[in-house]
Amino acid sequence: MKAIKNIIFDLGDVIINIDVPRAAQSFAELGQLPLEDVQRLIQHNEVFKKFETGQLSAPDFRNYIRELLAHPEWTDAQIDEAWNSLLLDIPPQRVETIVALAKKGYRLFLLSNTSSIHVEEVNRILHRTTGIPKLDALFEKLFLSYEMGVMKPHHDIYHGVLTDAGILPQESLFLDDNADNIRAAGEVGIQTIHVQKPTSIVEYLKDF
Repeated sequence: MKAIKNIIFDLGDVIINIDVPRAAQSFAELGQLPLEDVQRLIQHNEVFKKFETGQLSAPDFRNYIRELLAHPEWTDAQIDEAWNSLLLDIPPQRVETIVALAKKGYRLFLLSNTSSIHVEEVNRILHRTTGIPKLDALFEKLFLSYEMGVMKPHHDIYHGVLTDAGILPQESLFLDDNADNIRAAGEVGIQTIHVQKPTSIVEYLKDF
């Protein structure tokens, strides 16, 4: 691996543990709906993708869910709770690793396919777990799909990070749990580590 100056982290299952299918399950339970129907409606209409690429604002997303699943009485809080149910815990050791890397002089960035509602909840979990108020305190900059209007593994999102941060791909390392995202980053010249459970960033980055 060439000399690394910059480290770019994914969020889900790299920093915070997640259970993606749990969101659809939570909506099904909330509305007493068949899980298969909820999954089909969400996938067919690309609801989550539209939210995570900024095509839907948070209020639009909530209204879309109410309409799609035919539950106009659901409150914002109920929808947010179901959507956020896929977010689990943040192991403190992972945060300690990130803090240590910053002290060693690495430039650190976050690149995530995510939504505004999830980022707010992740910040609450981070603060509750570590006392650190928000993700912004850990990274030089957050690159979030809903703000950038594009998702991994599209090459444009990686080029956007490199250009905005003013960093070279060959001096940058990207850690993600998704093989497609890793492959795409490699295709634009970024060095990569495919994070695979049960190994975590604590182990992958111990020699940095």
